[in-house]
Amino acid sequence: MAGETAGDPMSARKWVRSSLRTLSARLTAAGHPVSPPTVGRVLKDLDYTLHGNRKQVEARAGHEDRAAQFTYIATQRATFTAAELPVISVDTKKKELVGNFKNAGQVWSRAATAVNVHDFRSDALGRAVPYGLYDPRHNRGTVAVGTSADTPQFAVEMIAQWWETEGRAAYPRATALLLLADGGGSNGCRPRCWKQQLQTRLCDHLGLTVTVCHYPTGCSKWNPVEHRLFGPISLNWAGIPLRTWDTVLNYLQGTTTTTGLTVRAFLHDQVYRTGQQVSDAEMDALNLERHAVCPTWNYTLRPRAAPPATPPPASREPIL
Repeated sequence: MAGETAGDPMSARKWVRSSLRTLSARLTAAGHPVSPPTVGRVLKDLDYTLHGNRKQVEARAGHEDRAAQFTYIATQRATFTAAELPVISVDTKKKELVGNFKNAGQVWSRAATAVNVHDFRSDALGRAVPYGLYDPRHNRGTVAVGTSADTPQFAVEMIAQWWETEGRAAYPRATALLLLADGGGSNGCRPRCWKQQLQTRLCDHLGLTVTVCHYPTGCSKWNPVEHRLFGPISLNWAGIPLRTWDTVLNYLQGTTTTTGLTVRAFLHDQVYRTGQQVSDAEMDALNLERHAVCPTWNYTLRPRAAPPATPPPASREPIL
């Protein structure tokens, strides 16, 4: 096995490059007739097992402010939690075609479920865009299933609807909230529309002060919504074809964990346009304050002062 064996120089893990059938044929040709199952048993006795690839190697060095940002996020979370203010983790889950398509994973059954050979979008009822919000304090997830584009306007509207339907009741005295988001996507640190929508929809319209902390690039797996909400959802519907919108919603709402996770899900069929631009003048008008620590990733938006009321028109009635 010496020529067939590779290993990790930093651990005791080893693996072979050939299949059991190939190894059996080579051993037989060398004068040691042995069947593939026997080769498998011998390999197990030698501490070999089947392995897939594992994503562990960072292809590039982490951002120089990565550690500082994680420390700052922890501080902000502790501050908001101590003040009994909401800390909400947000992100968009993997988009799913709704129809008779293969869904990754396995399920116990007497026979495999037959699905379409090709994943053509033209054969789908639509494409589900699940936008998730996770409240760590209440272990509560909310998933809005969009049917249009994943845009900053869509993301902010879902946060606003969460506040109006759940957040205000869960935090009746709160006037501020902390959003934990990835560094990219519809709720990334760069899109101008994300900040502009937060200003108009959450701050100006709802009167909230919104602080946003973004995770550094490549660090989305540390965002709580990823492993506390999206992970259980993926396990719950693994191997189940998402044939209808009701199927999507039922599996989302049926997601639970032993730690008490509950999930609310609803369909949101409003159409959103992509490519919306925000001018320099609109950005300058935002009531935005960047933090001293990693200002690109950390900032606070506050409600703008309401414009002065227009005085009523002068009366034309004669003065008696």
